[in-house]
Amino acid sequence: MEAQYEVVKLSPLRKVIAARMIEAKQTIPHYRLTADIEVDALLALQKRLNAEARDVKLSVNDFLIKACAATLIQSPDINIQFVGNEIRRFAQADISVVVAVEGGLSTPVLRGADKKSVYAIAREMRDLATRATTGTLKMDEIEGGSFCISNLGMYGVDQFDAIINPPQGAILAIGGARPQLTPGPDGAARTATIMRTTLSCDHRVIDGVQGAAFLQKLREHIAAAEKLLI
Repeated sequence: MEAQYEVVKLSPLRKVIAARMIEAKQTIPHYRLTADIEVDALLALQKRLNAEARDVKLSVNDFLIKACAATLIQSPDINIQFVGNEIRRFAQADISVVVAVEGGLSTPVLRGADKKSVYAIAREMRDLATRATTGTLKMDEIEGGSFCISNLGMYGVDQFDAIINPPQGAILAIGGARPQLTPGPDGAARTATIMRTTLSCDHRVIDGVQGAAFLQKLREHIAAAEKLLI
């Protein structure tokens, strides 16, 4: 007896996603670097600020966007697009953030994130995410971007690899934060909250040492979370 199934036709959005993912996997030589980053200082700062009377609550992702923006300004070889036979290095951090929408994904771009406060980032991301889910983003709000962030930590995912969104040169996949035993400064074991991050890079234009340096700088910015407020 033939198995029963339902035919689901691809929506226009899913067709675009499928075409772009094929393009990315067939034409971009991906390599991936994974780093565990301690986030206790960031979580403590988030808790303290959210206890204050403000018109917006800060998410972990808001701080991570700000930390990535600061890191990208220090990492011009990562803050790029690869178009034709040229590398475009951006003077500001235009960060695409992956947002789940009905039938697929959207990548609204938070432009100039390095120049914005964490509160401004939080407000703008709420607006962009809301309009992404309602399909009311303008084309110039989803095109471009010099870097991309995809966070699945809130879904219980520990670690994953993300596919680069061309013409960008890299994407950061963020997993969930978990308590783990880790060596302290004196060598004794202590418990810390660890977040696993995986940076996918286009090996045509970004070498491993550049990707590793980006993750090291990102770790430093997250460890010194208070400085993200400056």
